[in-house]
Amino acid sequence: MDLARFTPGSGRLAPRAALRSDAPSLDLNGTWRFRLSPAADVPEDFADPGHDDSAWDELPVPSHWPLHGHGAPAYTNVVYPFPIDPPHVPTENPTGDYRRAFDLPEGWSGGRLRLEGVESYARVWLNGHELGFTTGSRLPAEFDAGPYLRPGRNVLAVRVHQWSAASYLEDQDMWWLPGIFRDVTLTRSTADVFVRASYDAGTGRGSLSFDGPGRLSVPELGIDGLEPGTPVIVDVEPWSAETPRLYDAVVACPEETVRLRVGFRTVAIEDGVLLANGRPLLLKGVNRHEFHPEHGRAVPYETMRQDILLMKRHNVNAVRTSHYPPHPAFLDLCDELGLWVVDECDLETHGFGQVGWRANPTDDPRWEEALLDRMRRMVERDKNHPSVIMWSLGNEAGVGRNLAVMAGWTRERDPSRPIHYEGDWSCANADVYSRMYAGHAEVEAIGRGVEDPLPDPELDARRRAMPFMQCEYAHAMGLGPGGLAEYQELFEKYPRLAGGFVWEWIDHGLAHPEFGYAYGGDYGEPVHDGNFVIDGLVFPDRTPSPGLLDLKKVFEPVRFTFDDGVVRVLNMYGFRDLSHLEFLATVEADGEPVARFTLDVPAEGGEVKLPAAPPGEGERWLTVRAVLAGDEPWAEAGHEVAWGQTRLSPAVSPGVPGMGTGAAAGGAAEEIAAGEFAVGGGRFDARGHLVRLFGLDVDGPRLELWRAPTDNDRYGGLAAAWRATGLHRLTHRVDQVTRVDEGPGLAVRTRVAPAATDLGMRVTYRWDADGDGLVLTVEVEPDGEWTGPIPRLGVVMTLPGDLGDVTWFGRGPGEAYPDTGMAARVGRWSATVDAMQTPYVRPQENGHRAEVRWATLTGPGGRGVRVSGDPVFGLTARRWATADLERARHRPDLVPGDRVHVNLDLAQQGVGTASCGPGTLPAYELRAAPAAFRLRFDPV
Repeated sequence: MDLARFTPGSGRLAPRAALRSDAPSLDLNGTWRFRLSPAADVPEDFADPGHDDSAWDELPVPSHWPLHGHGAPAYTNVVYPFPIDPPHVPTENPTGDYRRAFDLPEGWSGGRLRLEGVESYARVWLNGHELGFTTGSRLPAEFDAGPYLRPGRNVLAVRVHQWSAASYLEDQDMWWLPGIFRDVTLTRSTADVFVRASYDAGTGRGSLSFDGPGRLSVPELGIDGLEPGTPVIVDVEPWSAETPRLYDAVVACPEETVRLRVGFRTVAIEDGVLLANGRPLLLKGVNRHEFHPEHGRAVPYETMRQDILLMKRHNVNAVRTSHYPPHPAFLDLCDELGLWVVDECDLETHGFGQVGWRANPTDDPRWEEALLDRMRRMVERDKNHPSVIMWSLGNEAGVGRNLAVMAGWTRERDPSRPIHYEGDWSCANADVYSRMYAGHAEVEAIGRGVEDPLPDPELDARRRAMPFMQCEYAHAMGLGPGGLAEYQELFEKYPRLAGGFVWEWIDHGLAHPEFGYAYGGDYGEPVHDGNFVIDGLVFPDRTPSPGLLDLKKVFEPVRFTFDDGVVRVLNMYGFRDLSHLEFLATVEADGEPVARFTLDVPAEGGEVKLPAAPPGEGERWLTVRAVLAGDEPWAEAGHEVAWGQTRLSPAVSPGVPGMGTGAAAGGAAEEIAAGEFAVGGGRFDARGHLVRLFGLDVDGPRLELWRAPTDNDRYGGLAAAWRATGLHRLTHRVDQVTRVDEGPGLAVRTRVAPAATDLGMRVTYRWDADGDGLVLTVEVEPDGEWTGPIPRLGVVMTLPGDLGDVTWFGRGPGEAYPDTGMAARVGRWSATVDAMQTPYVRPQENGHRAEVRWATLTGPGGRGVRVSGDPVFGLTARRWATADLERARHRPDLVPGDRVHVNLDLAQQGVGTASCGPGTLPAYELRAAPAAFRLRFDPV
């Protein structure tokens, strides 16, 4: 046994398609006997059928042994967790021995042992006879078991090494999780079939042929007994992600019958545009790792289906299988429910970039067989899926000769699908120009065809004729991603831009008894990449994050624009009309419905006259929603696909005297005790600090510039700059407290600044009584030479902890920031303070409600306070201070206190995607500048 070998396997049968067959099969999943050893040099006597394994543990298959108490998971993004010395691996090499006894059904003869996925190196014995070994963790391997099967009891033994030479090819951004994590089957199926089904958009007809044994029949199309290699032309409905039309086919082979589902579609590139069925294809995609918080990459079928249903319900139409072929059942579901798929080879050597790509397997001829083997096994397994429209050579594996070998074989085997690879920007071996995290300006340049040229004129000309896609963009780590709408605008503007795939689908947080969800370093790994694995659009339990809700809005297949008395409905689908949708409209006044009606929208879209809204007062908004008129396989009737809003009447100021003039009616500031003042319902100490409001104990409000840094703030360097300035430790100096005579009230002049710098903010708080209410005017003047953006500009205060119910009129129901929150619409919303928190796995700034006109915070008896803006403000309410939020590393670190901490913001810095990609766009940056805003407080 030599784990430092370049050979990818031995004793394996030729790869073939994943097929449904009526040939007898035996499911060997279930409970196996298991023993873990710390190193690879363990005696092989365990493979003997008579070996006594009674003292061993039990382990479910499929699974990963670190998730069942044997060793621990480890996370790295780029770096290898062992020395880079290919093909050698550490002596300390966790090795799992598996044994499974099974009874062979009576009359069984022959058969193949099929392992769908083992990480990373598996040696296999059957009844003491070694069948061979295999590498390529996310790829199937088959062994001839027939000669060694016995009637009655049989013993299968598998030795799995965590580290092998193959580990150098599997440096994907994910947890290192060894084990037999996909299905194990004994099957008598031997058939291999390659169905070729294309669609001619000009004629509306499909072409069907196949390679393999037997005869093919498609009863629905009247095809019966089609011979191999004989094409037939038939009238068909094409397959697309929007209309995933499938035809049931049967291939009658000499020893078995194979069933598969055929979809007719053609992928092509013409004039630099990616086409499907003759139409431009815009990929609205996500990258999907296989992940479950309890099972790792041993993802249950129900979870795979849940993923696709969630994607479809959030207007996602494509998935990149980052960075390896998924479980074959996932592709079956993509065929059935409709997703375009970029199928990626199980190859990444990213860690070699840390050493200047020296000895990179991609450019080493000794690794050629192993890399080609991985490509062959993927293509052969998945070749019959209509959902698979592109083959990817791998991810972040540098450049080198072996890519040309992989691409050459793939083009010869399957010329119908383009080839993708991002790691070589010359695109020498690819058919599409692919990039990661290109900024908006660069994407636009590429769309216009004016990107920077390559040094080689021939390669440059070839690349300029290619469609462009972002195989990764909009890094969805923590709060964000920002800039989604601007990317989508570019994708839709330039035909060369084929869209892309947001990184990524799910937070890889492993369920943990202490931390809630664990990330890198939580298992004591000496080398790790922290919470960089927490970067998904859904939380580990697959609850959609605000980022996914925004993505749904950006990806909407229907757009609405409004004009005087009309709405224009634009069909953004690529392959279907709007006849499956119903269009519902609602008019609201100050967030309360006053009218509802249905719109008659033509199937092709167009301009629709709106009924006259009923008369009345208040701020009025019209919302038009496109919902499913009937059930679809992925959602029930009534599911909202798209929406649009327009304001029918101007925004209404809260009507506070003085909120537009700077004067207020009411009593003067009254000195009620030595150095204490009263203004209306407010009580102030000698320093002008509000201590009671309408009988409630309060603290603040006072200027706040800090926020608990987001992942994008931290990784992009903003948090460090803010901290260096001291924005997290502001001091507040009171310069003057004055009773205002010309407009009765109280004025408090302060300077707010961090220590160790001459930067500061001169702030004046003016309090004026107005009837039962209290009006606060805040004037801010920067002092010193401020450079760079600041986190926020607003005030913070605390209220009694029993004011836990919040109702607001503004954007909602979820959070929104300057460059996020596209999913937030104007309305009247209610939530508890607890429910207003977004539970990011690594706590950070969250929960900001935008463009709030007014909000009430009340307790069980309905008593509390109402805050109104002039005209709007940003609202955040929490049961912990910003400092507590910043200190927290996991959800359980946040312990509710006895106060409600309320931020009332004039503005916040945008979010961007600087955790991996461009930072906040200039339009969404918050710069220090003179500012003024007003708030009104009323008792409830």
